[in-house]
Amino acid sequence: MTPHPAPERRGITAAGNWIVDRVKTLDAFPGRGMLANILSETRSPGGAPANVLADLARLGAPFPLAGYGLVGDDADGRYLRETFAALGVDLRGLRATPDAGTSYTDVMTERDGGARTFFHSRGANRLFARAHVPAAELTCRIFHFGYLLLLDAFDAPTPDGRSTQAAALLADIRRTGIRACVDVVSEESDRFKKLVTPVLGAVDYLVLNEIETGRATGRAVRDAAGKLDGPALKDAVEELFAQGDMELIAVHLPEGFYLRERSGRRAARGSLRLPDGYVAGAVGAGDAFCAGMLYGLHEGWDPMEAGHLGSCCAAASLAAADASSGVRPLEETLNLGRRFGERPPPC
Repeated sequence: MTPHPAPERRGITAAGNWIVDRVKTLDAFPGRGMLANILSETRSPGGAPANVLADLARLGAPFPLAGYGLVGDDADGRYLRETFAALGVDLRGLRATPDAGTSYTDVMTERDGGARTFFHSRGANRLFARAHVPAAELTCRIFHFGYLLLLDAFDAPTPDGRSTQAAALLADIRRTGIRACVDVVSEESDRFKKLVTPVLGAVDYLVLNEIETGRATGRAVRDAAGKLDGPALKDAVEELFAQGDMELIAVHLPEGFYLRERSGRRAARGSLRLPDGYVAGAVGAGDAFCAGMLYGLHEGWDPMEAGHLGSCCAAASLAAADASSGVRPLEETLNLGRRFGERPPPC
């Protein structure tokens, strides 16, 4: 088992993809060769560390927040640095490079229902590597890393070919006594098993959605009509758990979340019953769940209560077209659960 973090460790550090999201709301998503109308456009931070740290800051996290990554020496890079400095995030680990531009994503969001599609430029994130993260110098309690499958240098194999650079970094982090958490990007590919499996023995918390869970194990967790196959999801989680040394796996999905803990507990809880017209955009909802989950775990909450905060945080995120501006201070965010109530557990 991983040693418990030393008492003096405090805070959450997040590393990985730093992205500028250009969120465009469309009247409808067009077919190939067809036209859609852009109804509105906003610019906002994106990527695992940016979204999680922004959400934690907006929740009013009473502990230090820090970010590591690589941006371009350009206007988008300065925008990210200025935005997170204003949120009180320690950005000494967010470096600028003259060798590539800041990564960006065009996020196309349908007005009705908030479904979204992403067009991504990797930019400086291609160059972010282990040398940029001094594991031995970190003082945080939790280190969050993401996204797997979207960081070229970290998805690369180690020299012996037996692991990945991401798994090697997380193992280094974990050996210091820091709890390690990892997230995965959703993509249409066959790389999931190859890149997710190596990290399973090097993380304490695995946070991913149901589609990523299925792809990482080769299991179909929804049928052709999109209906969740609860037993298949649980089997996929068990398969992942058996391959690693996690304290918990948290799977978030539109219907709620499912937890599997090292203690043997398996439990699910429903998402909030949001009213029609509430959702302005779904981008960042998974990261918002992760932020709420990590907030609770950092503060020693029961994981099911941490997951509920994650659901409330995701619901808050859905109220805005971008990833994080909908998130509110802790009590205001938790009040969404009391206001809307919950769906039945998804499985």
